[in-house]
Amino acid sequence: MKLKLDIDPDIVAMMQAEVAAGERAVTAAMREAGTGLKDAWRAQITGAGLGARLARTIRSEQFPKGKPSLSAAALVWSRAPVIIGAHDTGPLIRSKNGFWLAIPLPAAGKSLRGGRITPGEWERRSGLRLRFVYRRAWPSLLVAEGRLNTKGRAVASRSKTGRGVVTVPIFLLVPQVKLPKRLDLARDAERALDGVPGLIVANWVEEKL
Repeated sequence: MKLKLDIDPDIVAMMQAEVAAGERAVTAAMREAGTGLKDAWRAQITGAGLGARLARTIRSEQFPKGKPSLSAAALVWSRAPVIIGAHDTGPLIRSKNGFWLAIPLPAAGKSLRGGRITPGEWERRSGLRLRFVYRRAWPSLLVAEGRLNTKGRAVASRSKTGRGVVTVPIFLLVPQVKLPKRLDLARDAERALDGVPGLIVANWVEEKL
């Protein structure tokens, strides 16, 4: 004996419509969660004083592209992961070669390439030679013999008598530096993840209204 059961086409249509609504709801929820996390990370970076340029390295993307799916996902990442990761973890930084880390002081000025100026670049630009000064109880120094200009930067002196020439600390030398933790990206990521179910429900309900 054989028994054939047919599902009412209307029920099939309702089920298909419900699945489609679920796909759109999940996709919309993941898009909102990804965008929200991107904005939260950017706000955290600018709020920590790290600048809008670094904040703009945070990007978000949604998968799959161009179609709704119950398996929709969002990816949020940075195009400067090393810099962002350093401010997120607060690592201990040491010189790769076991030497000193040179921390530029105000008289050193800024690098023309962006970021911190190095002792080698400073000597090339200023025309002055740096001299090592060892201090037993305090961090050692790299100093130069010159004069201070109106901006407080050390420059070569044109005086033949040596008038106005002073010994100017240019770099502070330390064996290691503990970078302060200025970001907590995991906190915002957890909040975004916790909010996903609510976003799915909200978008699913909106589908039915």
